[in-house]
Amino acid sequence: MLPIIVDPRKIVVGLAGSGEALARRRDHLTEAGVTPVAVANGCSGALTGLDILYVAGAARPAAEALAGHARALGVLVNVEDVPELCDFHVPATVRRGDLLLTASSAGRAPGLVRLVREWLSAQFGPDWVERVAILSRKRADWRARGLPPSVVSAKTRSLAEAWFV
Repeated sequence: MLPIIVDPRKIVVGLAGSGEALARRRDHLTEAGVTPVAVANGCSGALTGLDILYVAGAARPAAEALAGHARALGVLVNVEDVPELCDFHVPATVRRGDLLLTASSAGRAPGLVRLVREWLSAQFGPDWVERVAILSRKRADWRARGLPPSVVSAKTRSLAEAWFV
């Protein structure tokens, strides 16, 4: 697995499928700042211009067809709960403002990943939204004052370490 974080302002994401699975995936994408392009099941023409396609809640034949068409266009594909049709897996996430914590087992142990996500969520409560904002402002100030990167790094670490005791 290659973990990456993608800037949603720089990519076009499509979403196909139906039902509750589609609604969950739409919520996940929206929470990440993505406004997905709706792709009708069986509508391969709507795939042009996409960078990533998520398929959730679609029947297997429709998912296979969409995945095949998307791949032929160079679009990365994730078909929920069908690992053999996926180019990438979606990790479990905990968001606290700009802090994004993820866990994955490459689809091999979803129950474990759920427990890790729950543990992370308990350890990193809502107060981390403000902590990240404070650290971001301080870091910008230190850099604006011309402090060397090693000093900025040390100051960042020193401030953050206090939150882990």
